[in-house]
Amino acid sequence: MSSVKDFFDKVGKNKFYIKIFKNPFTYLTGAVLLSIFQTVTLAVSGSPWGVSGAFTKWGSWLLQLVGVNVEQWPALSGAGAPAAFFSDPVSMRNIGIILGALAAALLASQFKFKKIKSMRQVVAAVLGGVLMGYGARVASGCNIGALFSGIASLSVSGWVFALFLLCGAWAGSKLLAKFFM
Repeated sequence: MSSVKDFFDKVGKNKFYIKIFKNPFTYLTGAVLLSIFQTVTLAVSGSPWGVSGAFTKWGSWLLQLVGVNVEQWPALSGAGAPAAFFSDPVSMRNIGIILGALAAALLASQFKFKKIKSMRQVVAAVLGGVLMGYGARVASGCNIGALFSGIASLSVSGWVFALFLLCGAWAGSKLLAKFFM
């Protein structure tokens, strides 16, 4: 048992482990990695990187599982059967992002549950999530699909999204400072 502990002690002190898993990447490293992932995604799947489009399919599949026929709903028709979840590349990529973020937090010893401070915090989080989800669907994408992939694809819509994203971030930070700081 002590050999396992010794192994993890050595790994925890390794400079490469610390650089890759413990310390945050620089903005430049993050930008380069995101660009590589975007290029690989486009080359492999034939479409730009997207995240929020899969959530419409997930909602459709959940409704189908409980017996709701969504084929007549314009926003949800054509999503396919719920069994298609494991063959949908965007869904698998989203699961990979979630599991990768969890692994990164665990490897960096940064995973922790935080105490909910107030009901106001819960309402703000739920309202913010709903508004972000609605905005992503209205804008035909989130900050990955509409902004990052839009700009990388040389689309004017990506730059328009960036302008309104900055305005929304500014307004959101003002509201956050006013009501929660």
